[in-house]
Amino acid sequence: MNRSPSRFGPALAATVLGLALAGFAPARAGEGVVVNGITEPIKDLTLAFPMIGVVGTRPLDEGAPIKIGQVVIELDKQLEQLDVERKRLVRELARAEWERVKSLAERNSISVSPEELDKKKAEYDIAKVEHALAEETVARRVILSPIDGYVAQFYRDIGEKCEEQQPVVRVVDTRQCFFVGNVDAAAGRSLRLDQPLTVEIDAGPEPMTVQGVVCYISPVVDPASGLLKFKVLFQNPEGKLRPGVTGRARLH
Repeated sequence: MNRSPSRFGPALAATVLGLALAGFAPARAGEGVVVNGITEPIKDLTLAFPMIGVVGTRPLDEGAPIKIGQVVIELDKQLEQLDVERKRLVRELARAEWERVKSLAERNSISVSPEELDKKKAEYDIAKVEHALAEETVARRVILSPIDGYVAQFYRDIGEKCEEQQPVVRVVDTRQCFFVGNVDAAAGRSLRLDQPLTVEIDAGPEPMTVQGVVCYISPVVDPASGLLKFKVLFQNPEGKLRPGVTGRARLH
């Protein structure tokens, strides 16, 4: 039965408009609910140095593929490397002195007191720790990629100073992606983890259709909008889709 728009009133029209703008689009009976959303890479990491320094090298360009453990960017570390070498020599000297005193004590325990032997051993142990700390300082001036993926963006160029914990590079893994949507809580009751869903992605002149599964359903509903957040995981092994574009999923 057809109803006149006046029977609904402005309040209902405003509610429908608000839901549509929020990503929830009501459909006719039997068609399900169309949910608009955005695509995201499965891993999107912004990396920083734990110390102040000047960028020394950037062996890769933006957009370049990268392997886990590969150097992405590093601070100038010439002084730190010299300190490592100096403390390595101090460690070797302390080790040689401890071994000399220990050998002497083993041959003639009267000539070397236990206190002196313990002192030489402690000096060697301290030298080992200081050398290890110097090596760790150098290692912290280099950022290695924690993932396989791509260099999405550098925030600092060679020669520029960066502060402690200031973002310097962004790396992403786009081999898998998320479709992230928000649905009205009532319609979202039909969602289940591992539920297969078809998603249309606005990836060019024509939408790209991908098959995915629901991998996340928020345990809470946003009280301000009444919407429930969910994610659909889908494969993107060849990188045909560049995450960040919009899309649509239909819930039945």
